Parts: sequence; structure tokens; C-alpha cells
Amino acid sequence: MRQRVVRVALSAALVAVALLAVPLALVIRSSLYAGQRDTLERAALAGAIRVSPDYTTGDPVELPAAPAGGHLGLYDTRLRLRAGDGPKSGDTTVRRALGGTVVRGHSAGDLTVTVPVAHAEQVIGVVRASSPADAVRDRVLAVWAVLAGACALALTVAVLVARRQARALAAPLEDLSRHCRAVAEGDLNARAAPSSIAEIDQVARTHNEMLHSLSELLRHERDFTANASHQLRTPLTGLQLALESGLAQDNDARLRPVLAEALDTTARLHHTVEEVLRLSRSREVSHPTSGKIAVRQLLRETEERWHGVFAGDGRRLECAARDAPADVQVPGAPVSEVLGILLDNARVHGRGTVRVAVRDLEDTLAFDVSDEGAVAGEPARLFDRGHTAGGPGTGIGLALARDLAVSLGGRLSLTSSHPATFTLLVPVDQDEAQGPVLV
Repeated sequence: MRQRVVRVALSAALVAVALLAVPLALVIRSSLYAGQRDTLERAALAGAIRVSPDYTTGDPVELPAAPAGGHLGLYDTRLRLRAGDGPKSGDTTVRRALGGTVVRGHSAGDLTVTVPVAHAEQVIGVVRASSPADAVRDRVLAVWAVLAGACALALTVAVLVARRQARALAAPLEDLSRHCRAVAEGDLNARAAPSSIAEIDQVARTHNEMLHSLSELLRHERDFTANASHQLRTPLTGLQLALESGLAQDNDARLRPVLAEALDTTARLHHTVEEVLRLSRSREVSHPTSGKIAVRQLLRETEERWHGVFAGDGRRLECAARDAPADVQVPGAPVSEVLGILLDNARVHGRGTVRVAVRDLEDTLAFDVSDEGAVAGEPARLFDRGHTAGGPGTGIGLALARDLAVSLGGRLSLTSSHPATFTLLVPVDQDEAQGPVLV
């Protein structure tokens, strides 16, 4: 910005100097030449006054002093030099002056002025005054040099003032840019400092007010998430303890599978609450709160959890690891949550057989969840929070799944509209992929 301000100021100064200096230079040149001709004319007139009508009979003529560096001479009607200095024979300007008019002109590199001498309404001679044109030209060049120096000084001052003003303008904007960069990096407590420029201060105040409102909104959302998660933990913990106690005391074989399934569901709900709370703390890639699990075990647990749900709808669920290594591990809870959201989305919006497949992409695992249906609407809006492609739903599931994938350093995307296929990419540490299974 500073260079742009300096360039604009310099351009404006150049235009102003050009509009002023060029006409001024032309006026100075014309004025110096006109002034020199006026000087010659005054000298010629002074000489014409001193010419006596009897000079033709030999009466001596006393002409005044010639202009500095010039000549002053008297010519008769035959163009002969009778007194003073000048060409021996009169030139064109002398001949023209014999017509009774004052003539200004050039002759052999000189500026000339010829004045007729009249007596009894007749021209009896011509006084010619001349000076070298080079002398006037040198004066013009000298004045132009002074003018050029003044223009250069004006441009220098303009550049210095422009640079100072550029610093004054750019400093608060650079400070505001640093402040915005700090906010982008997560410092919501940063505030733009006031400056001496009212317009920039207005932008800074508006930005600070917007940031304050945004901070309050984020604080309320985080507080709500933290409070809701905290309030859910206590009843969930109590429910888990009650279910564990029931399993330990109840010997009824018919109730034990129901209690065990309820306990597993409660544990998954507890993990879901922890993952939601982790997402509310930071949008950056972070380590999940739960441990890691082998891919084949994760698929087995997913199939056990969702097989009955799809079977109740008369549909099939197939899970296959394909070429994924048996010992590779992934974060259990967040990947399980994403797969659960995708499977529920396939159950509600899809049709036919649902397939979960895992592909090995060297340092990344690809989890493909597909069904025999098709995705309607705009694929780009599927992951917008609040958007649902028809049918029941709140439009939160896919947005939450995308956020969970990003928190793992991965990505969730729609890779095929027909058949509908969602792909979750999960980065895998090579040491973990090639080493022993960790617990």
C-alpha cells in the first residue's frame, strides 16, 4: 500500500508540474525574446530622435550607445551605413522599414528592430538595432534550468510528503491486518488499536464490535455444549452403574442379553458425548479422547451393532476389510461415530444392500459406505449444517461427521451419486500400520 500511495502522489505531482511548468517555460521564453526586442526598439527609437535631417549633407550623427553586446546603426535611403555599427549594406528589415513602419525580425542569427527616420512626412533614413539571438537563448536556457530545478525540488518534496503520508495511512492498516491474522489464528481476545485516521478507526471499531459479538456467541455455544455434556455424564454414569449392577445380580438368562446391550449402548452414548465435547473445544486436528482399535475389530463391532437394525428393515449389511492390513489401527470412537452417521443416513435415505468396505491407500485408509440408492439434490450442500436432501432428518448428521473427520486430519466426501457412496479418509501412521497391534 505504501508504494501505491507514493506512486499516486508522484503521478499527481508530475501531472501538476507538467501542466504548470510547460506553459510557464513557454511564457518565459516568449517574455525574454519580447523583452530583448523591446530593448532594441527603445534603443532604435532613441537613435532615430538624434538623427538630423542634414545628415545626408555630411552633418555628423551622434547615436546613443548600442544595447549590451549589440549594434546600432543609421542607414540612408540607399541602404548604406552612414553612422554607428552594423552591416555595411542594409538587409531586408532595413528595406521594409523604409516603407514607414517599425520592423522586428531576424537577420544572420541576430534579433533586429528597424525604426524609420521621418522628416517632412518622408522617410530619410532607418535606424537599425540588433543583438545576438544566442545571448537570449542562453538566458532562456538558464531560466529553464532554474525552473527544472524547482520542479525537481517540488517532486522531491512531494515524494517525501507522500512517503510520510503513506506511512501514516499504512501503519494502522498493517496493525489491523496483524490483528485480523491473530484472530484467524484463534486469538479472539485481540482488539484493533485506535489510530489518527477517522475512517480506519471506524472500520476498527466495527471490527472490534463484530469480534466481540462473535466471541460472545462462541462462548455461549461452547458453554452450552460443555454444560450439556457435563449434565449428561452424571445420568449416563449412573445408568451404566445400574446396568452393571443389574448384570452382576440378575441371574435371569432372558434379561442378561438385554441388559448387556443396554450397557453397550450407554457406553457408546458416553463416547459420543465425549467426542462432541472434544469438537466444541477446538476445530483444529486433535487427538481423540478414546483409544485406537484395529480396523477388522472396528468393522466387526459395527456389523454387530447395525446388522439387526437393517435386518429389521428387510435389508442387508455387508462389511469387508479388503486389502487393509490386519494390524492397522484407527481412532475407535470418532471413526465409529462417522460410520454410524453414514449407516443411519443410508438406512433413512438409501435403499437395498448397504456395504462398508475399507481400502488401503498406503498412509491413508478409505472407508467406503454405499447403498443401492441415489443422492438427490446438490452434492455440494450435503454437508451444510441444517440441509437435508428430503425425507426425515435435521441436517446435522453429515455436518457432524465431516467435522469429526476433519478433527482426525481426514476428509469425508461424496464419491458417487449413483449408487450413493460416501468415503471417509483417515490418515494412518506408518509405524502403527507396520508395527504390532497396540492396546
